[in-house]
Amino acid sequence: MPYEWVKGNAKAPALSGAFYNGGRTPPAAVLHLWPHRSLPARGFVLFIALTCGLVAVPLLAVLGTPVLWGLLPFVVLVIGGVWYAIQRNYRDGQVLEELSLWSDHLRLQRHGPRGQRREWEANPYWTRLHLHEKDGPVENYLTIEGAGREVELGAFLSPKERRELFEALRGIMGGRAG
Repeated sequence: MPYEWVKGNAKAPALSGAFYNGGRTPPAAVLHLWPHRSLPARGFVLFIALTCGLVAVPLLAVLGTPVLWGLLPFVVLVIGGVWYAIQRNYRDGQVLEELSLWSDHLRLQRHGPRGQRREWEANPYWTRLHLHEKDGPVENYLTIEGAGREVELGAFLSPKERRELFEALRGIMGGRAG
């Protein structure tokens, strides 16, 4: 599953009457979420090597002729295009969502692939976790509502992974889930 608890798995108190401490104390729990990578670096190297080998097979027939020099730029263009497309996919998939939970504060930060950063904060006592099983834009649409907004969590996760994350978060947030 593409998420991990970075810090302790402690429950938030049922009633939080404390003021926000400005982030001076470490959070009780930190959750990192990221998209699944189906092609690891080793698989990428193998795929590019196999593609080069398979593209080179038809070139064996024209080896030593001027036709090879006419076809070679197109072969290089194909290999370069495949390389670029996979590398672009890796860069676009570098998303990290970080959910930090203090006894009196909750922060969700989303770090985008090109350095974009979005942040949402609320008091955990007044937040509600929602799993929209059928009524959301996708199956098991997971949101957190609080501070006058409702934000999506784990948009890149599969429906099964969002359900598992909902169950884990419901235990951490003290059962405040809808």
